[in-house]
Formats: sequence, C-alpha cells, structure tokens
Amino acid sequence: MQHKFDQIDYRITNWMARYGILLLRISVGIVFFWFGFLKFFPGLSPAQDLATRTIDVLTFGLVPPQISIYILAVWECLIGLGLILGVFMRGTLLLLFGQMLGTITPILFFPHEVFTHIPYAPTLEGQYIIKNMVLISAGIVIGATVRGGGMVADPHIARLAHQQQDESRPVDALP
Repeated sequence: MQHKFDQIDYRITNWMARYGILLLRISVGIVFFWFGFLKFFPGLSPAQDLATRTIDVLTFGLVPPQISIYILAVWECLIGLGLILGVFMRGTLLLLFGQMLGTITPILFFPHEVFTHIPYAPTLEGQYIIKNMVLISAGIVIGATVRGGGMVADPHIARLAHQQQDESRPVDALP
C-alpha cells in the first residue's frame, strides 16, 4: 500500500515540478493582462482612482490621470502578454518589478486610504496592494528560470544540482 502511495506521490510531484512554473507564469500573466485590460475602461478597475493619484504624486503632476491610467493599462497588458507568451522575459520581469514598486507606494503616500487601522487592518485597496507580495514572489520564481533552469521534484537530484552549482560558482561571487 505504501509503495502505491509513493508511486502516486512521485508522479504528482514530478508533474508539479514539470508544469508548475509554466502554469505560474501563464496564470500571473492572465492576472496582469486582465487587470490591465480593465483599466482601458473607466470605472471598471477598483484600483483606478488610487493608481492615478499615485502616478500623479510619482510624476509630480506631470502626467494627467486620463493619460496615466492608459499608460498603466498598456504597461500591465505588456507584462501579461510577455508572461503568457513567455517572450522577452527579462524585460517583462523588469516591467513587473517596476510596476510592483509603484503599487506599494500608496502605503507611503495614502496610508489612511490603504488601512482602516494602521498597519494591521487593510482596506479593500490595501488588500489589493498586499496581495502583490504573491505577485512579487511569483516574479522571483519565474525570474530564476530565465536562464533555462527549472524545478526539480527529486530531493537527491536537487541536492546534487545545488552542490554542482556551488562548486561552479566563481570565488568572488556572492553567496
């Protein structure tokens, strides 16, 4: 019985290792494209007002809200398409991390709109921002594969790969 369970577990974890990052990349891409697409239609994005006010502060008022929302929409759609299609990944991830940096700034600029009780009770907009930690983490995981690496389900093979990677690291490289 244990042997049968181990076989099933082995197959499932190998499937997850084989397809997990691909599915993560595509699903995060769909989220970015969807949320970006909504911004093309005034009033459909729940974050529109906060986003345009944040961009207004970041650009010192040089970009009007009617323009900034479309720039943000295009930006997010480009991130989404890059992730969905798996193209221009370094550029796509650069856009993603830049956009994420912009999305956390309302915590600094508009804390009373992001929290009902600072810092532990977020508003709906605050929850929207906090969930971006997941998107940042997903971007880090996806970014770890841009050189062709991947996920390994077998712990023995993973240990060997880490050892080999450590041995091939230049002496002056950071740990």
